[in-house]
Amino acid sequence: MGANSSTISELSENDYLKKLSGTETISENEPFWNQLLSFTFCTPTNSADSKVLEEATINICKALIENNPRTGNLGSLIRVLLSRTKELKISAECQNQLFLWQTHNALFIISCLLKVFISHVSERELINHFSYHQTEPGTYESDVEDLLEELLFCLIHLIVEVPLLDITYNVLLEAVTVLIVFLSYQLFHKEIIHESIIHKYLMHGRCLPYTSRLVKTLLYNFIRQEKSPPPGSHMFQQQADGGGLLYGLASGVASGLWTVLTLGGVGSKPTPQQDQSSPLANQSLLLLLVLANLTDAPDCPNPFRQSITSFRNTQDSSVPPSPSAHSFQINFNSLYTALCEQQTSDQATLLLYTLLHQNSNVRTYVLSRTDIESLVLPILEILYHVEDRNSHHVYMALIILLILTEDDGFNRSIHEVILKNITWYSERVLTEISLGSLLILVVIRTIQYNMTRTRDKYLHTNCLAALANMSAQFRSLHQYAAQRIISLFALLSKKHNKVLEQATQSLRGQLGSDDSPLPDYAQDLNVIEEVIRMMLEIINSCLANSLHHNPNLVYALLYKRELFEQFRSHPSFQDIMQNIDMVISFFSSRLEQAGTDLSVERVLEVIKQGVVALPKDRLRHDSGMRQSRKRNETEREDSHGALVPWSQTQREIS
Repeated sequence: MGANSSTISELSENDYLKKLSGTETISENEPFWNQLLSFTFCTPTNSADSKVLEEATINICKALIENNPRTGNLGSLIRVLLSRTKELKISAECQNQLFLWQTHNALFIISCLLKVFISHVSERELINHFSYHQTEPGTYESDVEDLLEELLFCLIHLIVEVPLLDITYNVLLEAVTVLIVFLSYQLFHKEIIHESIIHKYLMHGRCLPYTSRLVKTLLYNFIRQEKSPPPGSHMFQQQADGGGLLYGLASGVASGLWTVLTLGGVGSKPTPQQDQSSPLANQSLLLLLVLANLTDAPDCPNPFRQSITSFRNTQDSSVPPSPSAHSFQINFNSLYTALCEQQTSDQATLLLYTLLHQNSNVRTYVLSRTDIESLVLPILEILYHVEDRNSHHVYMALIILLILTEDDGFNRSIHEVILKNITWYSERVLTEISLGSLLILVVIRTIQYNMTRTRDKYLHTNCLAALANMSAQFRSLHQYAAQRIISLFALLSKKHNKVLEQATQSLRGQLGSDDSPLPDYAQDLNVIEEVIRMMLEIINSCLANSLHHNPNLVYALLYKRELFEQFRSHPSFQDIMQNIDMVISFFSSRLEQAGTDLSVERVLEVIKQGVVALPKDRLRHDSGMRQSRKRNETEREDSHGALVPWSQTQREIS
């Protein structure tokens, strides 16, 4: 590096980097730093280029790890950065591009170095590296650990104080990136890190008063989705579609960390490359999620999580009953718009989940929106394209639906929103359908996909729990949605009969042989019967609470009435079958009275007349569904705390 442009292939032989990592001590006052930081660079824009960059610099970084205890050059580089950032805000206001350029380059070099340091040394050793000075080998000053805190404070101060302009865009991006890299120690530990000096500095002392401002700034970076400035808008070279110079590396670190914090990457597929036209928004969101998931300190809760869970709408003038020290106000309308538009990325879906689950102000606002389809449709599209998504992305989308369907107002309103021409739904042309019916179709499709592919009982339970939450509020179900409900029950019934037959044959075969153990068909049968019972509860709840609103469901029920005969006398389903059996008998009788060779229109007319004539007291309204719903909510609450991988709850259902 230096005054001339560099390419990745030249870095391993760069004289300035060799001197930085060598055995010669470099004071922070030497002109060497101006020479080191005066470089332009072709930005890595993909993982392949990023890997080449890492491979080209790994030996230099390892040399610095070896020699820094004697030279203290890492500390000198940090002090050079700190001296420049003190006047960074003024430099931005005065359009001092040279000053900003060198600050950016310093941040870039520190990011590259830190990535290797963190992957090769412990946190305690890293702190020692910050404190090594030009003294005898292996010695360091006892009071200079504050250099790490000073750097962390400097990065936070830079992010919240420096205005976002074309000339500051990449400086802010690299500052966010350095913080992400600092927090990447979790990547190299199987167990959750409960005590960390880096975490302590971020959650205590000088950094603590800036908690709410940092969270607010990161959120606004996400909301604004500012694109990377075009070439020529600043002095240092930058590709139009790229991010900061370390964007690819840090994005990998942050994305990996997000996987660790959610589901550990179990069963995951690579996420399709997202549009990175706004790398600052993407990196800010990743940093926000990492900060929110830091473990609480022994003496105080995570202030970043407190801030994220307590911020309010700018239009909310009420005084909260128990105000948080780290709360702030932000424009909820802008936040809602950004969340709706960015659901193609799994990190945006995780942010939406976090806010709906933990911030009651956001949840209340979202549920009050009259354009709720703007949020629900992107979530449904994630579930619809389940085979193309990471498992954790699908999981979070499903939990979001589960949270939304806990609200009765939401369950009513989605059946009042009429959609036209849903182009991404390819199984059938849907020229007009309610949002509620579309939600049912997508969730049922997810269940059927899970039955044939992943076979995860936990996913089944949550899909059915969402349908159960909605069932009492089903209104004017689309005929195709009603058909799919009964078709799913038919598929489950077929699987039940298959497993029952296998169990019977296996038992007969074992009577004459004691050589091999009996397969555990009983467990498989219990799992399927549990799912069947949930389906029956969903149908029963709809019949008991909104029969007069759903003639299409009654029609589908009558068309496949033979499916339910085998469960009428089954001890596990007798209680839940009473309403279903009564409805089938009542409407079958009326259809027989109406004659034969009835058209579809005539059958629906008879059903609508029968609904009016059916005495309301003949339908049982018991607490079975309510208890089932409460049970599934409890299971979901348990999952929130641990965010367990699918593999830990996996069980065969076929």
